[in-house]
Amino acid sequence: TFQRQLQQSDCQNALMKKVFDTHMLFLQINQSAAALKHIFAALRLFVGKFPSAFFQGQADLCGSLCYEILKCCNHRSRSTQTEASALLYFFMRKNFEFNKQKSIVRSHLQLIKAVSQLIADAGIGGSRFQHSLAIINNFANGDKQMKNVNFPAEVKDLTKRIRTVLMATAQMKEHEKDPEMLVDLQYSLANSYASTPELRRTWLESMAKIHARNGDLSEAAMCYIHIAALIAEYLKRKGLFSMGWPAFLSITPNIK
Repeated sequence: TFQRQLQQSDCQNALMKKVFDTHMLFLQINQSAAALKHIFAALRLFVGKFPSAFFQGQADLCGSLCYEILKCCNHRSRSTQTEASALLYFFMRKNFEFNKQKSIVRSHLQLIKAVSQLIADAGIGGSRFQHSLAIINNFANGDKQMKNVNFPAEVKDLTKRIRTVLMATAQMKEHEKDPEMLVDLQYSLANSYASTPELRRTWLESMAKIHARNGDLSEAAMCYIHIAALIAEYLKRKGLFSMGWPAFLSITPNIK
């Protein structure tokens, strides 16, 4: 009924946000496996109809959807895991098609970011989640229409990167009673994403939470200053802020 209004400004509008938030609410409140099946079908329809809401402009909707679907990939019910994995595969495929079969860079970035957040929020990463990653890889291997393009390789690369993050997190779990070692692992993970500021920021935020929990407030502050400097540098390159990271030199020389 409201298709024209929903498609205004390349689907970046207040009405789209409301409709999307309503869809998300169904995933955020506990549902039966039977209800979830219908919710996933509705989301497939929604993504198929309005791909530019997710793959163009702001990445907020894409990030929120990735977060909620990944949560379902860790669900107790095997059928829900399979449905969630199928929806995630469909979502990545749509991203690839939307980008004229060039890449899935947005869903890749948002999924890694969502995994990083979920590790802190919900403790994902066990056999259930690994099972879902295997399902996604199987979809990529068996998709005949995608045989001659680089999409299956991109999917495999993404699942491999997710496993790397999960392995690093498993190491962190072993050292959770050793705050210095734990933060060292967090720091090396943040550094491994030096070329992806958004993910680096996610891990620095995670580090800051650990420091704050341990009462190490100056260390937590240092993480937040680094996040602010990352954003300042990004804004400088966009021509929106003149100073970049040196704006924070007066607070700490570490900012270099």
